[in-house]
Amino acid sequence: MFTGIIEEVGTVVEAGEGTLRIRAPFILTDSKLGDSIAINGVDLTVAEMDRETFFANLMPETYRRSNLGDLKPGDLVNLERSCRPMDRLSGHIVRGVVEATGTLHSMTPEGEAIIARFLAPADLLKYMVVKGPVCIDGISLTIVAKDEESFSVSLVQYTQEHTNLVNRKPGDRINLESDIIARYVETILAAREEEAGK
Repeated sequence: MFTGIIEEVGTVVEAGEGTLRIRAPFILTDSKLGDSIAINGVDLTVAEMDRETFFANLMPETYRRSNLGDLKPGDLVNLERSCRPMDRLSGHIVRGVVEATGTLHSMTPEGEAIIARFLAPADLLKYMVVKGPVCIDGISLTIVAKDEESFSVSLVQYTQEHTNLVNRKPGDRINLESDIIARYVETILAAREEEAGK
């Protein structure tokens, strides 16, 4: 489990078919082989590591559902280690299971913040509500607006300075994970309706 609070922006060193190596000296200070690290919101396992880099294997399903296949050496990625039972849950419950990708539509300055608008698949938008959580490239953010094809979030200065989002350009694919609680509620209600109909 993750919180969506980014700990480090790492740099892609190597990106090949089924493999990814990231330079991330900060998060490796207390990481070990087998640990889970979210890369742009995708939960991957540390398969190799040294003092400054770690290596992870990727499966075809990861490429189908996320933007990790677009990565190339030099790209910046958002990184977060998995939660420990004693950690604060500063963001929201993030599984590290990217459900689909969306597209950055625009970034509009608003005072010291930036309003980022993303186009998203309809099957994910139905789980999004204004003032509710969403995970974008591993970042826990709050939805400030939503319409039939998109949603928007406000990026405070801290998010601008400690994630890779401000380096993104309109048209870039981004990883999306909807709120798991909304999915549980939908499943429970659907089961109740089915039982009532019997």
